[in-house]
Amino acid sequence: MTAAGAPPTRRRRVNGGGGEERHQSLPDRCLDQLFHDARTHNKWQDRDVPDTLLHEIVDLAKLGPTSANSSPARLLFVKSQEAKARLKPHLSAGNVAKTMRAPACAIIGYDLEFHEHLPRLFPHADAKSWFEGDDAKIFETAFRNGTLQGAYLIIAARALGLDCGPMSGFDNQGVDREFFSGTSVKSNFLCNLGYGDASVLPPRSPRFSFDEMARII
Repeated sequence: MTAAGAPPTRRRRVNGGGGEERHQSLPDRCLDQLFHDARTHNKWQDRDVPDTLLHEIVDLAKLGPTSANSSPARLLFVKSQEAKARLKPHLSAGNVAKTMRAPACAIIGYDLEFHEHLPRLFPHADAKSWFEGDDAKIFETAFRNGTLQGAYLIIAARALGLDCGPMSGFDNQGVDREFFSGTSVKSNFLCNLGYGDASVLPPRSPRFSFDEMARII
């Protein structure tokens, strides 16, 4: 997938839609953009990703479900040359060039104090008390749901016309010291964002068949 350009600002629905329209399959062209033709990109066109588009991505990604609406993901978009220079020493050698050339790199993190916000995010239950004093449960919930939200970010970015390059291969502790020092946020994974150069993509790697990865019982 290589998008033609950044989409214009969209009107947003305040409330979710109802009726049968929500239960129709997306057109094939949408499924192609999100999945069939979407690839992990390492080479990027020289095109900016505007801040307004990053705001749109977050506004979509935050709507995905998390446990008790815990919403532990914290996102830092590294765009400026100064910020990239701070990130560069913490990248594995194979991830340096592609990240430095990407228009933006999202650091997807998770907040180990997410439960402090539950009185606002999940007000119909005393959900904060479910986590207080239980560090293992806090970490498990933050990491799992923060990872989910990182996946939602990838789908949202693709839906809005961007290509993605999610990756591990960096020093988490170094990134945490550089960007999240003095906070309760820990880094999870990185995702380069931009308009990919599809001309250099290798063939898609194999995937499992249904029977190799799934069962119906």
